[in-house]
Amino acid sequence: MNVRSEAALPLTRQIEKPAINQLMTGWDASLKLIFDSRSAKTILARRQHHGPLVIQKILYPEGNNPAHGVIIHPPGGVAGGDNLQLTVQMQTESSALLTTPGATKWYKSAGRQASQKIEMTIDDNGQLEWLPQENIVFDGADVALNTQVNLSETAVFAGWEVVCLGRQASGERWGSGRFRQKLLIKREGRLIWNESALLDPDSRVLRSMAGLRNQVVFGSFVVAAGTTPAEILQSCQDIQIDSSADYGVSALPDIFTARYIGPCAQEAKIYFEKLWHCLRPWYGKRSAIRPRIWAT
Repeated sequence: MNVRSEAALPLTRQIEKPAINQLMTGWDASLKLIFDSRSAKTILARRQHHGPLVIQKILYPEGNNPAHGVIIHPPGGVAGGDNLQLTVQMQTESSALLTTPGATKWYKSAGRQASQKIEMTIDDNGQLEWLPQENIVFDGADVALNTQVNLSETAVFAGWEVVCLGRQASGERWGSGRFRQKLLIKREGRLIWNESALLDPDSRVLRSMAGLRNQVVFGSFVVAAGTTPAEILQSCQDIQIDSSADYGVSALPDIFTARYIGPCAQEAKIYFEKLWHCLRPWYGKRSAIRPRIWAT
């Protein structure tokens, strides 16, 4: 018995050591997707992944286009030291809608930054909608979100992000940590949208009337599809939600944007979805159909 016990100890240590090292350094995960249009139908032509970041089976609730995909991070949350990277290539004439199955949870970091880097490239007459569920930033989380969208002359992009500082459902206050967010959109290499945020619990922007006004949820919805028609813009301006939040829309020559600042991530999603139903017939040439995963 003593011999067996001593022989097992080195094996146990060999198994545990990589796991301990992984916990100390965090997880690196990447997913690369290439969509193509073949016989007037968008298909996932190639996917490559490393680590815990995958895409579910492509669905077609709207016919041949757009293809619907759900991006999944199986651990369910992102810890300090974790790095996620998503790369999406939309070939000519292809069309896709990508979302997530639930909120992305950013855990307390223990001094290490957690990051997410997204790069989306859309070729001629391609279209990509990036409509994820909200980000929940736990107290003590150190988070960096970076997104870059590269558009050809006739490409279309629509995407939103909703951020909740602290776990509001459990009454948690975001009292420590750091949050960084950056979105760049380029058309034919020319910068058409540059948005960034750098927040910590002591940031004056959290309390400023020109900032978050002591609210804990903020979000933006951006569409890059050329000049927004006046009637579409007016219809979006007429959309109301029953809330004390501040929200509204504006339009630039190549960008439509909407913002929400308020107390509730669900409100932000309701508002953005109402806008999406109004906007999609313009930029996508079809009515909006909710991804099935949103009903679960």
